[in-house]
Parts: sequence; structure tokens; C-alpha cells
Amino acid sequence: LFQSQSKVAKLLQLKAQLGGDEGKHVFVLKTAKGTRDYNPKQMAIREKVFSIIISCFKRHGAETIDTPVFELKETLTGKYGEDSKLIYDLKDQGGELLSLRYDLTVPFARYLALNKITNIKRYHIAKVYRRDNPAMTRGRYREFYQCDFDIAGQYDAMIPDAECLKIVYEILNELDLGDFRIKVNDRRILDGMFAVCGVPDEKFRTICSTVDKLDKMAWEDVKKEMVNEKGLSEDVADRIGEYVSMQGGQDLAERLLQDPKLSQNKQAFAGLTDMKLLFSYLELFQVTDKVVFDLSLARGLDYYTGVIYEAILSQTIPASVSTPAEQNGADEAGVSVGSVAGGGRYDGLVGMFDPKGRKVPCVGVSIGIERIFSIMEQKAETSSEKVRTTETQVLVASAQKNLLEERLKLTSQLWNAGIKAEVLYKKNPKLLSQLQHCEETGIPLVAILGEQELKDGVVKLRNVASREEVDVPRADLVDEIKKRTL
Repeated sequence: LFQSQSKVAKLLQLKAQLGGDEGKHVFVLKTAKGTRDYNPKQMAIREKVFSIIISCFKRHGAETIDTPVFELKETLTGKYGEDSKLIYDLKDQGGELLSLRYDLTVPFARYLALNKITNIKRYHIAKVYRRDNPAMTRGRYREFYQCDFDIAGQYDAMIPDAECLKIVYEILNELDLGDFRIKVNDRRILDGMFAVCGVPDEKFRTICSTVDKLDKMAWEDVKKEMVNEKGLSEDVADRIGEYVSMQGGQDLAERLLQDPKLSQNKQAFAGLTDMKLLFSYLELFQVTDKVVFDLSLARGLDYYTGVIYEAILSQTIPASVSTPAEQNGADEAGVSVGSVAGGGRYDGLVGMFDPKGRKVPCVGVSIGIERIFSIMEQKAETSSEKVRTTETQVLVASAQKNLLEERLKLTSQLWNAGIKAEVLYKKNPKLLSQLQHCEETGIPLVAILGEQELKDGVVKLRNVASREEVDVPRADLVDEIKKRTL
């Protein structure tokens, strides 16, 4: 070891004498922890997912907004409960303490308060940042996209909430990700449950964060955390355990309204009455086959005030997709995907920003695009269907030499007509290499120019897949391409 160190020292000394590299350190070429690059194939899949989600949001009458990637630190502080430690703080920028946005909901609430907006149905798709411990195989990153849909305004109970659940249902069905469940609960039911079980008021939020771990940990471990770390007595934890094991639908809400303890709690009673109403609307929207009322659902964020929900995929990502370095915690069968959408009602958040404390009731949902993307990518890997990374409709090719100018002229005409066209950047490319380019990139048509075609005022249009060729008059070419590529 000493010998190799002295060799390195001598080499560095020699390098210094030669000059030109003073002060340079060894540069590591990699992406930052918890981030990734997306290649054209991955971006093509991502754009397809985005277009499905955006068309659903638009179908439900949403308009879109954008907000800055960083906010004043105090805007974000105190809104996320125990997750606040994951906020990315930036250096002091000339007197302003800033942080990267943690989600799109708090900036949305700030936007409403700042602009005095009381009614809006909006979607927002943008990157957010969390100083989390990345788990790349499960689609958990430090920089990732969120797709949010929110309805702000004073409306009759549970109608906007039911629409948010319908949106999750539509998107997951259209993306064809396999079987899924949408769990619903209510913050008021949870708080009422904690009260009747004997949890002190000041521990509601911290116990809520522990219950939120039930999708990742066994009840025994959750109970241990409640007792050993959060200081609850065993019998209080056991009483919570009885409730959080309950699942059902409208029937469970009706049953709990008869519960001698829970029904006496004002908050729980209001939450259960709304839950019953919610299920009646979900039945009209035909989504009750996938929705389950689950008392273990907690969602640890501080700003929720009413209904909360989370969509869980039943399948796992096969382990073969993960790289060996990333397989910590993955079993033989694969990696559990977990939640792919979540949201709820947050009626008090806008009021926290309003100088007069004016409240704007809000309900929304966030689609977990990265997790969905992990599955879509894996599906593309195993599918025989080739993913196209361009949308080129036609390649302008030539059959003989010295026709570059004619090719460029025709390509320009096609571009001007709104046709997605390409041309190879070579003076005299071989026809075979031009056709191969189409095969490789999935371009469906080739417009072939030759001396005879130029004399006759036609273009030979070739279908790449069937290899059929037809002479098309120059004047009809645009219409013919559009007809074939619709």
C-alpha cells in the first residue's frame, strides 16, 4: 500500500512539473444521488403517460398553472409534520431564506391566498424535491415529477371529493397497470378514533405518522413504535389496533355510526356521515369495485382535514428490472410498488397564508408518476412492441446520386405543410441505408425521388412495413401522407 501511495505521489509531482492541470481534482461523472437521466425511449414512455393523465384532467374541466421551483422557507415550514426534515434548504440568497418545493399543494395554497382566488379547478405537473433516502427501484427519488389535480371552492359535501376518486380510477384504468385498490379514510374519523382510544391531543399528529407506516410495517412493529418511541400505553395501542384492522365500504361506515364509543365523538360522527355520503356518489360514478374504506389509512401530512385516499397497485415490479446495487430490501418475487396516487381534503391550508385567515376549502389528488413510470418502463422492456422515440411520418429519400437539392426542396415543402419529415444529412446516401434508417426508427413512409419521378412530376411513396410503392403526383403528396398517417 505504501509503495503504491508513493508511486501516486511521484506521478502527481511529475504532472505538476509538466503543468497545465494545476488545481484540478479527479472529476466523477455521475448523476446526483436520487436523480436520473431519461433517454429518448424512456421519455417517449413518459410523454405517453403524461398525455393520458393530462387528457383526463382536461376531461374533468381543469385549467393549469405553474409556480416557482423554490419558495420562501417559511411558506413550507410547519406544513408537512414529521416529513418537514426532508425539505431541501438553499443558501441565503441576499436576505431571503429559500427552500425547494416539497410538493405542489402548499405552493398552490400560497398561490390562492396571494391572488385572493376562492374558486378554481386546476392541474399542475412539475418537479418537486425531497432530501429523502432514495429507493430508485421503487420509483422513489430526490427529484421527481408530481401530477396534481385540485378543486378549490365552497361546494356541497363530498361531490368534488368523489370526482377526485373517479379521476384516479380513470387514470389507473387507462394506463393499464394491472389490478389496484383505492383506500379511503377521513382525518376526522382518525382523530375521533385516537380520542376514544385515549391518545392525548398533543400526540394525535405523531401517532398519525406512525399509523401511516402500516402499509410498510407489520402491526407489531407499529405498536412497538407507539409504545417505546411515542410513549403510549399498551392498552391504548391495542385499542387503536382493533380499529385500524377494519376495512369495508358503505356498510362499515354504517356499522361504525352504531359504534357506542366512536359515534359519540363529534368529529368521528361527522367524518362517518360524510363517508356514507361519499360512497353513495362513488356508486353513481361506478367506481366502488375498486374503493375500500380502510381505517388504517393515515397519510402523515399535517394539512389534511377531512377525506384522505391512496391508490395501491396489487402487482410488484419483477426483481430482474432492478440493478443488483439497488436490490436492498427486494425479495425474490420483486419490489412492491406501493402507493401510486394519494390525496385528500385540506380546508385549512389556504387560511394559513391569508392575512385575515380566510379559508378556501380544497380537495385534491397527486398521481405518483415515477412509480407508474417504473412499471411502464418494465412493461416496455418485456413487450415485443418497439417504442418509437420520434414522430417522423416520412423520410425524403433519393434513388440516385446528385439529388440532394431536390430532397431538401421537397423536405422543406413538407415541413411548411405541417408534415413531420426527415432527410439524411448526406449528399449521396445509398437507398438501402435510407430504408434501414426507417426500419430502425419506425418511420412508416418513404418519399423517393429519382430522375424519372422528377420528369413525371411524381414522388414514389413507399410503405416501409408492406414495401408497397405507389406514384403520387407532387400536388397530392401532402394529402396522401396525411391520409396514411392519421
